Amino acid sequence: MSFDESLVVVGTGIRSVGQLTTEAIAWIKRADHVPYVVTDPLGESIVRSLNPNTESLSWMYSTSLPRTETYEQMVCRVMELVREGKQVCFAAYGHPGVFAFPTHEAIRRARREGYRARMLPGISAEDCLFAALGIDPASAGCQSYEASDFLMNRLIFDPTSPLVLWQIGVLGEMHGVDRQTRARGLPQLIRRLAQSYPEDHMIYLYEASLFPTSEPRIGGLKLRDLQQATLTTMTTLYIPPFGTPDTDWELAQVFGFSPPDAN
Repeated sequence: MSFDESLVVVGTGIRSVGQLTTEAIAWIKRADHVPYVVTDPLGESIVRSLNPNTESLSWMYSTSLPRTETYEQMVCRVMELVREGKQVCFAAYGHPGVFAFPTHEAIRRARREGYRARMLPGISAEDCLFAALGIDPASAGCQSYEASDFLMNRLIFDPTSPLVLWQIGVLGEMHGVDRQTRARGLPQLIRRLAQSYPEDHMIYLYEASLFPTSEPRIGGLKLRDLQQATLTTMTTLYIPPFGTPDTDWELAQVFGFSPPDAN
């Protein structure tokens, strides 16, 4: 393992207990300074136990600031440390490259300034969702979008393939929100989804467990009832497939597959 990088970004997993990789642990221990953004006190204590030179950046979150400003503050602090000549390990919960602008931006800026920087993978909420709900993206694919982006940009999707919408609890919110919320964009999202799914289509709200002793939150409800659901900043919406894909059977037979009524 080479330790030549000025900046390494690692993930602590959704549950820091048991989901920190051996490689991430080695970098945290090795670093001169470890700025981190971890969501639970237990995960925070684990990071601190691995290296005494740690610094939480979570205080930068504020309900009065746009998230873009918060992220910029985080990146600036990480780059301050890098420019001081320190070997920096920036630790973020989950996978450090999934829904994590500050981690990507810190690497981009470090490389532009001539520093060696890289990212190591971690366990994301999507990995946990696949395991908890028994989803194999190889069977029917999987479409994954940030909820506000999906709605505002009218992103094209296929209802015959599973759909995952992230950050449903902050749908349409540019500022931070309290942990428990009713996203103000839900009526518009329901109308959009109702164009492709029946209103009684079963959907699922998912929140990964932060602790080994607790279970993930999985709540099933009908699409039309989504507006009454209580969401949090950690809630993910999973929509199972509806209908069947339009198979090109002429091409399928070239590949050796037979139409269902062939026998």
